[in-house]
Amino acid sequence: MSKYFRGISLLMILTMLVAIAAPALAQDDLDRAHWCEGVTIRFFAGGTEGDAFAGIVYRGALAAERDLGANVEYVFSGWDSELMTQQLREAVAQAPDGIAMMGHPGNEAIMPLAAEAAEAGIIMMYQNVDVDQVRARYGGGYVGAQLQSQGRALGEEALRQFGFGEGDKAIVLANLAQRERALRELGTWEALEAAGMEIVHVDSAPTWAADPNLGIPAMVAALTDNSDTKMVVFSGGQVLGNTQTYFEAAGLEAGQVKAIGFDTNEFIMQGFADDWIHLTADQQPFLQGYLPILSICQTAKFGLAPLNADTGAGFIDASNYEQVEELAIAGYR
Repeated sequence: MSKYFRGISLLMILTMLVAIAAPALAQDDLDRAHWCEGVTIRFFAGGTEGDAFAGIVYRGALAAERDLGANVEYVFSGWDSELMTQQLREAVAQAPDGIAMMGHPGNEAIMPLAAEAAEAGIIMMYQNVDVDQVRARYGGGYVGAQLQSQGRALGEEALRQFGFGEGDKAIVLANLAQRERALRELGTWEALEAAGMEIVHVDSAPTWAADPNLGIPAMVAALTDNSDTKMVVFSGGQVLGNTQTYFEAAGLEAGQVKAIGFDTNEFIMQGFADDWIHLTADQQPFLQGYLPILSICQTAKFGLAPLNADTGAGFIDASNYEQVEELAIAGYR
């Protein structure tokens, strides 16, 4: 056999061996039930373990931990952005393989800590609230709804369904001190205002998410002072799920004022059934728990780029809420 053909034969054999061996190595890793074993992750659930939204995020993260085998430590912050920032500082100092961080503190607060994480080689993911400037500079993926577009779409859907327009009044709950977090409420505000509706702003403190009853005095005052209100836009699932309490305290009856907002949970499902709640934009918080852990594992084990997933799933109203009711009551939607 000539040297030319011997060279071709050897090259073909080597190519076949690489083609057989390389997938086998990768497949061996994937065939293991817990292929992410050995990877340490700090996961921020945002609120408290028992609250309506953070509880679903937490269940998603627990499912990912069980499926993948990562070593996950959970961080609960009561939706307090200053506490989240301090907890992130502590997490970076502990140097885990990855951190899945709620973006509520915003770009300015997170930026220096993201720089430290990048220098330490920590894989970063963000969920629920995007920090676009941080990610542009130091990398990381985002799992959550696109807040401003989701908010605007909610406003436009409410206008379509309820027929409100010029001169009609809406109360919008928004915490304007957290601009990144408030983008979706501001998006709804803009859509309603563009249609000629009059907007009354109620400042909803982050603590309302942990205990919605803290908002009763402010809501009663706003509804009493604006008795011609046609619609209330709530700032999250915890307060939206408390609609009946707010409205009854203000002397309203079911269906008298339209209530719209964001997220799903068992209280929102009951609100639909009893005509207290009329429209919500779903953002699938279970995925905001599961996918950041999956992404960190994929990056740590296979060098894959971080995931970016828009979890905004569309609208739920009185006509379709029963399709997700069972899962919402179980704490998965």
